[in-house]
Order: sequence, then C-alpha cells, then structure tokens
Amino acid sequence: QVQLVESGGGLVQAGGSLRLSCAAPESIFRISVMGWYRQAPGKQRELVAAITSGGATNYADSVKGRFTISRDNAKNAAYLQMNTLKPEDTAVYYCTLKNPLGMDSWGKGTLVTVSS
Repeated sequence: QVQLVESGGGLVQAGGSLRLSCAAPESIFRISVMGWYRQAPGKQRELVAAITSGGATNYADSVKGRFTISRDNAKNAAYLQMNTLKPEDTAVYYCTLKNPLGMDSWGKGTLVTVSS
C-alpha cells in the first residue's frame, strides 16, 4: 500500500469542468497503472478511467468524450480532466495505483458535486 494524495474536487454547476490530481510516490509511479474510480451515494464503486505506464487509456462509456485521464511522470502525478459535467457525475472520486505485482493502493477520495 502506497500513499496517494488526491485534490481538485468541489462543487460545480452542470456543464462545468474540474480537474482532479493525484500525487504518488516517485519510486513506483512510472511503472504503475493509474486509475480513477468513483462511488455515488447508494451505488457501487465503478472505474472511471485508467492509464498504463505507457500511456494507454480506457474509459467508462458514461464519461467517454467528456473526461480525459493523463499522467506526468516528471511530477509523479495523474490527472482526471472532467468537462461537461452532469449531476450524475456527483460522487466521491478515488485515485488508484496498481503496481507491477498487481497490488492496488487507494487514495482517500475527493468529493465532486455537480449541481443542476
């Protein structure tokens, strides 16, 4: 388990944008898969987006075309740019790191609230 620090959540109106950031330890970041999950009230946690160490990405269908995951290996950080936000995007967003052994680490989460 490594420490992940998320930031960037908050309250935004529908149609607006937010960018989430996740800082990870330098020693492992570059060789790990980074991801963002979210959990809305009363719902199961779901994968939003992931990015491999080589930069390959995948997205949940619900966010394709609106969200972009990226990583900056020089800063040991991953990002989730969220555009055209909808009320149904309201959730706690969690940063995750999967190391080459397949072990997952999770951040504490950051709340995103989208008002209609």
